[in-house]
Amino acid sequence: MPTIVVFYGIVIRLYFADHPPPHVHAIYAGAEALVAIDPPQIIAGSLPRRAAAMVLEWVALRRSELLAAWDAAQQGSSPGKVPPLE
Repeated sequence: MPTIVVFYGIVIRLYFADHPPPHVHAIYAGAEALVAIDPPQIIAGSLPRRAAAMVLEWVALRRSELLAAWDAAQQGSSPGKVPPLE
């Protein structure tokens, strides 16, 4: 499961050949959430409120890059890296 970015202690990963809808796995302080890419929303799990807000903001800003990374991972290719939230 490739890590595509780390920011503010939040680790964002994609699984190869993962189930739809397109999503990322966000991990922070022992909590994990599945975050849908389009539209950005937490679809499973949970994160602390501030971390969740940052992840949702980042997903909204990087939606097209994340969808391209998702497509690559679904085909077994490296999803590459996505710029962090700044």
